[in-house]
Amino acid sequence: MDTRIGFGYDSHVFKPDVPLRIGGLTIKHPEGLAGHSDGDVLLHAITDALLGSVAAGDIGSFFPPGDPRWKDADSAIFLNLATEELQHAGFRIVNIDTTLVLAAPKIGPIAGEMRARVADLLNVEIDQVSIKAKTPEGLNLDHVAQCHAIALVERVREPDELTSMSAVIETQRQLEDVVEDLLSSVQGVPKKRVAPVYDTEDIT
Repeated sequence: MDTRIGFGYDSHVFKPDVPLRIGGLTIKHPEGLAGHSDGDVLLHAITDALLGSVAAGDIGSFFPPGDPRWKDADSAIFLNLATEELQHAGFRIVNIDTTLVLAAPKIGPIAGEMRARVADLLNVEIDQVSIKAKTPEGLNLDHVAQCHAIALVERVREPDELTSMSAVIETQRQLEDVVEDLLSSVQGVPKKRVAPVYDTEDIT
C-alpha cells in the first residue's frame, strides 16, 4: 500500500476581544487568536499537513493573503478543501497526530470533544485523531499558540483524471474561481470578483 506523510505547522498570537477557536470549537477564554480568518491554529496545521501529504501546496496557495473573502472565515472551509484534494489524488486519511503548544487554556479537559469535532470534520473515526497539548516552558511564548500536525495517508485508488486543483490551475484568475466556488458551496455566499493579491504574508 502506498503511504505518505504530511507535516503542518501554524502559530498565532493571542488577541483580546476576539473569540478563541481551536479545533473547530469556541472555547471560553479572555483572548482569542489573531488571524485573517478565525485563527484556528489546529485546523490550519492539519490542513497544511493534508495538503503537504499529496504535494498540493498550502493554505496560502488557495486562500491568498489579505483576501477579504476569508476575513473571519471558519477554518473548516480550509480543511474541507484539503480533504477534497486528498480524495482527488486517490488517498485517504490513516491517522492525524497533533501537538498544541500553549500556556492557556488547558486543552486536556476538552481534548475528547475536540477530537470528536475534528474527526467529524474529516469524516474519520475519533481513534484516527490524536490531540495533545504542551506548555511552552522557558520559551517566552506564553502569549502565542502553536500547533504541529502530522498526517499519515494511504492510496486507495488511482488519482482522478484531474488529480488536483493545484495541478491544473495555471492562472490567478482560475485559482480565484476555484475558491469562489468553494465559498459559495460551503457558506452560500454569492460569487464576486476580487483583484489578485500577491502579498506573501500568511493569512491564516
